[in-house]
Amino acid sequence: MTPSEHEMPLMEHLGELRRRIIYVLIVFVLALAGGLFAAGSVYDWLIRSGSAQAFQLNAFSFWDGIGIYMKIAMIIGIAVALPFACYQLWKFVSPGLRPQERSATLRYVPYVLLLFIIGAAFAYFIIFPMAIQFTSSVTKSMGLQETYGIAQYFTFMFNIVLPVALLFELPLLIMFLTGIHVITPMRLRKWRKISYFLLVFVAVVITPPDFISDFLVAIPLLVLYEVSVYLSSVVYRRQLRAQEEREAQLRVASEGRT
Repeated sequence: MTPSEHEMPLMEHLGELRRRIIYVLIVFVLALAGGLFAAGSVYDWLIRSGSAQAFQLNAFSFWDGIGIYMKIAMIIGIAVALPFACYQLWKFVSPGLRPQERSATLRYVPYVLLLFIIGAAFAYFIIFPMAIQFTSSVTKSMGLQETYGIAQYFTFMFNIVLPVALLFELPLLIMFLTGIHVITPMRLRKWRKISYFLLVFVAVVITPPDFISDFLVAIPLLVLYEVSVYLSSVVYRRQLRAQEEREAQLRVASEGRT
């Protein structure tokens, strides 16, 4: 067999992957453009609700307003494009799956947006106000006058909300990887200490530099990991049952032929 015969399948896979990535980028750009139209309404809601009412926010640059609109549009674009990206990932790996595995893993895609919204809501309504309260109390205890820019406020908020919303996809990711036989619940339990360390490290990196914010993000991530291990066990048990049923059917078929 010539080297070209070995290389062709790899090149075809790379071409297919590139095509899927282009599709995702197109959807993201379209969602980003649509997000610009919705950014004004989202901005008004964010300013009138939550922690923003406690501050007199200022613009320190001519580009602050445009930058905020772009950040809001980016969040909307990610939220819209994320389920489509997961569907394209499924399309890319589905040829190597059995029909039962193909249909089982496809069921995860509709829940991608739901978990993103739940994660964003958890971060915005629980973690972000606590982080604001803690940092504000420290500032006041130092006798400092709080004067914040609108860009600083939204950057602080998005640095918490977006990573937490994405990390809430962890259970679905684990279930998907279990469904395509990449990982097993036994491996997840074996990797628990390393995974805990990595999740705590991620929590420290994505949150403001204070212990309260780190703690408020790290604990939900550890809980999500344990939920992911449990869901992986559920998927793995179903795989074992399906495999046993297939083997039983093959035995019955072979006995019938003899």
